[in-house]
This record gives sequence, C-alpha cells and structure tokens, in this order.
Amino acid sequence: MSEPPEIPPHIAETVHAITLLHVEHHRKSTLAERIVDRATAFVGRPKFLLVTIALVFLWGAFNIAIEARGGTPPDPPPFGWMDMICTTMALLIAVLILTSQRRADKFANLREQMTLESTLMTEQKTRKIIELIEELRRDSPQVVDRLDPEAEQMASKSDPHVVLEVIEESRQSVTKEALGTKP
Repeated sequence: MSEPPEIPPHIAETVHAITLLHVEHHRKSTLAERIVDRATAFVGRPKFLLVTIALVFLWGAFNIAIEARGGTPPDPPPFGWMDMICTTMALLIAVLILTSQRRADKFANLREQMTLESTLMTEQKTRKIIELIEELRRDSPQVVDRLDPEAEQMASKSDPHVVLEVIEESRQSVTKEALGTKP
C-alpha cells in the first residue's frame, strides 16, 4: 500500500481544522437530529421516489382490479385512504426537510464564520507582506524611492464595520435598481 502524498503543514492544519469542525458538529448533534438527517437522506434518494410511485400505482391497480371483479375494494376510487396516507407522508417529509435544513444552516453558519476568520487573517498577513515589501523597496539603494498610493492603500487596515456598511449600501442600491426605483 502506498503512503499518502506529503502536503505542506499549513494545508494539513487547514484540513485538520475542517475535519474538527465536522466532527464537532456531529458530536453535538442529538440522536433525534441524526435520525432525522438519515431519514431525510433516505427520502431524498431517487429510489424512494420510484418506490413511492410504484406503491401508489400498485395500490390503485389492486383496488381497481378488486372492483372490476365485482368485489369490495378496501380503498375504492377516488382512493381516500391513499390520499390520506400520501398527505400524511408529504407533511412528515416537509417537517423532515425543514428540520434537516435548520441543522444544515447552523453548520453553514459555522463554516461561514470560519471562512470570515480565515479571510481576516489572510488580509492581515497580506497587509504585513505589502508593508515589508514596501519597507524593503524604500531601504534598498538599487531601487528608486517613489510613492505607490495603491501599495499604501493595500497595506492599510480595513475597518470591518465600514466594509459591512459599504456592502449593505451596495446591496440596497442593487435591490432598488432591480426593482426599478432610484437609489
């Protein structure tokens, strides 16, 4: 058996952090949440749809065949029992999906927070790299000293609150444009 390929430590740390996030999310889930997730995964498969269609068809065919032979079917057309069973199943499936989606949303929020934290750390590191390169450029006698406004802007720290305000203003502006009103 071949050995797994070597990866740089920072990538291994990232993979480990993501794995821990998944494990912790699963560890914190209750038995009921795990059952709902499994049931939702089962219901979401094409096999479930095909079996359901087959059962509905067989139910109808069985009752029609009994009626055609002059007997009294357990659920004559328009199949009231089948209607009740299908409606109940639809309600249960809707609740399963909503419950599962709510749990998935919690996990998505965790991933979103992790992404945001990673982005902020990357911004800090990039800012520091730009500062160091600019300092090296200024101190190097072989390079003509000049002002680089773009590098200065990139080296400056972003205020997350200001960025959030700009994002919200942009969202409102685009929303108003899409609705045909003036910003």
